[in-house]
Amino acid sequence: MIKVGCCGYPTSMKKYYERFRLVELNTTFYQYPRTSTVVGWREKAPEDFEFTVKAHQDISHKFKLRGEPSLQAFERMKEICKALRARILLVQTPGSFRPDKLEDAYEFFSKIDRGDIVIVWETRGPSWEETDVREKLVKALRELDVPHVTDPFRGMPTYTGSIAYFRLHGLEAKMYYYQYTDEELKRVYELVKPLEKEGREVYVFFNNLSMFDDGLRFMHYLETGCFPSLTGEVGLESVKTMMSRIRYPATKSVLLNKLGWRLVEVEEGKQVRLGELLKDIPSKAYKDVEEVLREIRL
Repeated sequence: MIKVGCCGYPTSMKKYYERFRLVELNTTFYQYPRTSTVVGWREKAPEDFEFTVKAHQDISHKFKLRGEPSLQAFERMKEICKALRARILLVQTPGSFRPDKLEDAYEFFSKIDRGDIVIVWETRGPSWEETDVREKLVKALRELDVPHVTDPFRGMPTYTGSIAYFRLHGLEAKMYYYQYTDEELKRVYELVKPLEKEGREVYVFFNNLSMFDDGLRFMHYLETGCFPSLTGEVGLESVKTMMSRIRYPATKSVLLNKLGWRLVEVEEGKQVRLGELLKDIPSKAYKDVEEVLREIRL
């Protein structure tokens, strides 16, 4: 089974619950919510809704998986998972936590009392992607039974166990300010499908600015084998729909910054980023959408 969700709530809980059955709770990375608050979150969600939980930064960033304080922080996270009936806890270490700290991670994951919780670990930074490091990592994670979390566009996990857990952070320079094309979402499916066929539960989380829409499009593709239209229009009408999402007057630089990363359908089956259409328009302030459209050449 391939499960799809967002890293945090990109919209209201009510609207989110109407469309998704999975979320990665990210607020727990920054604070320890009260048990009563967590129970309230669980009660508001549909009975079949699933939470995964991101571990507090005390564990990964402050204590860096070392010492008694990190173990105590982990126990607090276990209580949160219990209140949510969440079975997966994500530990995300920062880019500064390099492969020379693998022994610290090994000791931490060996010492914690997991109970019924599945611990998954997201390593960050290019040093973890080197071949010799990946060889050491796969050995350690297999012994620990800790699935490796990756962005599939950066690299596939070294170890998955019964669960494969992916987080898509966006591509190109701006990363988070990113919308995935149909072809890129197809590629995600091609990368994770073999793991599903092997019997693993595959979790795919979107962590980009258009995560709500991208997640829905990806689920639609899983269910039907095709993608829904981005705007319901093609050509200039598609551009107009997207360009109407900001307030005017707006300068060219504002248009590029706020909308340049967005996709439009210039014709059936052909998507381009608005930045490609806006880069050649005159640099000035535009009073409304219609004035912008007069300068765009498809």
